[in-house]
Amino acid sequence: MTALADTWGINAAQFWLRGQRPDREVDYDEATGMWEVHGYPEILRALSDPATFSSNTQRMVPEASGFSEGNLTQLDPPDHQKLRKLVSHAFTPKVVADLEPRIAEITVELMDQMEDRAELVADLAYPLPVIVIAELLGVPASDRDKFKRWVDGMFNSTNKISIKERSPEDEAYFASAMEQVGELAHYLTEHVRERRAKPREDLLTKLVEAEVDGVRLTDAEITNFGMVLLVAGHITTTMLLGNTLLCLGAHPDQFAAVRADRSMVPAAIEESLRFLSPFAAVSRVTNEETELGGVRIPADQMLLLWIAAANRDPRQFADPNVFDVTRDPNPQLGFGRGIHFCLGAPLARLEGKVALNLLLDRFPQLRTDPDDAPEFLPSPNMTGVRRLPLLLR
Repeated sequence: MTALADTWGINAAQFWLRGQRPDREVDYDEATGMWEVHGYPEILRALSDPATFSSNTQRMVPEASGFSEGNLTQLDPPDHQKLRKLVSHAFTPKVVADLEPRIAEITVELMDQMEDRAELVADLAYPLPVIVIAELLGVPASDRDKFKRWVDGMFNSTNKISIKERSPEDEAYFASAMEQVGELAHYLTEHVRERRAKPREDLLTKLVEAEVDGVRLTDAEITNFGMVLLVAGHITTTMLLGNTLLCLGAHPDQFAAVRADRSMVPAAIEESLRFLSPFAAVSRVTNEETELGGVRIPADQMLLLWIAAANRDPRQFADPNVFDVTRDPNPQLGFGRGIHFCLGAPLARLEGKVALNLLLDRFPQLRTDPDDAPEFLPSPNMTGVRRLPLLLR
């Protein structure tokens, strides 16, 4: 798979996909003005200590500060716990389990449109989670072309982000990305205002009617939280499903074992989350001077935690560059850890399991197309196919 990272044109910054490790697990990058963290224990500590490593990174990027209110990924305690507790009822084990029949129904409907060939992302891996999360929120799933345009515009840069001087190219990308964020925010705000006037049986209405310490959420808080759900709620599953099939296709013996024993499907998904982690990096800001990995880091410094590199750390995983569906235990960090562990992880795992099982039921000869290479997302901060041709028969 190491050679395939170059063959497939995966962003060159993702060195861990090429069997490489940095000289230092924690190091300062002069070019971006940020600290880069690649090691498993170092990242685990940062994710587990919100008092020292703040999630409020938008304070370092003033242009994005208008979208921090109600953004669960940007909140620290105690505000984080208040909002997460409020919305966690939408993702309880029972609520998620009850979605399984609908997930299966949508998957079957999408598979009915496939013939001898398919392109996984466009035909299934994108529309499935978008429809599910849109129905949960209460926005029209038929607007998914708009969602795709907005989300693609947020993640189409091939360069690392920087908090120092940005090149003209980076400035243009950032301005375009913020424009897409603004359009999505406007779209959701209109739905929030509509729910205030005409409540429905959906998550947006529940957020409109909810109270935190006796105070109702503002339109901005609901909008920004809705954006997190709509963006992260589909893109994780899209990449998870595509990456799992790509990894299995590149390892025919393991693919055969999974076909023969479907109880291995969850383990295959977990290993793909480790081997090709969808969200390669998350960011944090130091609230105070601290030490991480033997390195002193001053206060008010931005850190990029390269989760995908940590998932290849030989100090944590034996044979980290080997894809192994029998890996056990597999404490991969693909969904994060600590108080910001991905709220939608159970839903993403369920969508992946249901879709993969139904695909293998319907198309026993399912395989990747050796004559039509996959295409990956260009961003160095994400690892996932945006196009994966399949042969079905």
